[in-house]
Amino acid sequence: MSGPIRFVILTGLSGAGKSYAIKCFEDMGYFCVDNLPAPLIPTFAELCTESTRKIHRIALGIDVREGEYLRDFVQILEKLRATGHPTEILFLEAADEVLIQRYQETRRRHPLAGGGTIRDGIVRERSELADLREMADRVVDTSRLTVHQLKDLLGEHYGLEAERPLLQVTVVSFGYKFGIPFDADLVFDARFLPNPFFVPGLKALDGRHEAVRGFLGQSAQVKEFLARLESFLDYLLAGYRNEGKSYLTVAVGCTGGRHRSVAVVEELRHYLERQGVNPVVAHRDVDRE
Repeated sequence: MSGPIRFVILTGLSGAGKSYAIKCFEDMGYFCVDNLPAPLIPTFAELCTESTRKIHRIALGIDVREGEYLRDFVQILEKLRATGHPTEILFLEAADEVLIQRYQETRRRHPLAGGGTIRDGIVRERSELADLREMADRVVDTSRLTVHQLKDLLGEHYGLEAERPLLQVTVVSFGYKFGIPFDADLVFDARFLPNPFFVPGLKALDGRHEAVRGFLGQSAQVKEFLARLESFLDYLLAGYRNEGKSYLTVAVGCTGGRHRSVAVVEELRHYLERQGVNPVVAHRDVDRE
């Protein structure tokens, strides 16, 4: 049986960013459930506590579609807190004009508009959620926030730096004659570098072999290429981490994918490891004829 679970009840106005916020909580390692009927929350908490799976943090999405269940939410919340689980309500809202613009851009109907206008639906929803907003531990106005700013704000208040997913870097060598990897985020062309294919004794080897890497390592062109590439990756990796990107695939190609690209990827492997990054390395075409 696990200990107390941190609960964040995520609610607010339709169009204020609740669906995106739920995704942010998932990225932060929360177990997320959207639109769980409110009366089931205490039972759900009990099941999670008794589960063999270690669940420490849960985000639950609640909105106006709960209907009559919202009337009993105070009692439901008190029952949840009485079990010893730290529980916080996060309420997202935005200005009417912003919500109207967002609905017009997506061409979606407001869930409470009925036969009226978007503004009618917003006014009605504000009224129905007024008590829930009053109960909220934190109210966030997303009117002037970009999705990136909202993600940063949620990470600041609800994330644990040590538990945030690390940026997983994959480095792939490939041959252009076999096509560029479809999942590559960054592609670098090494075909301008000296080619071991035409050096006696190196053609049958690949870029993992000491002789091939030694030949390329003597080239000032190769050294400059690696220095510029490593500096560029330093800059990009810092930006991607700040952005919250989870995966990055870097592809380096040469003609056949056996010599230059393989050697460059091996150098990048060692460089990234020295920077504290544990990359996944793949040589896609090294064994192809």
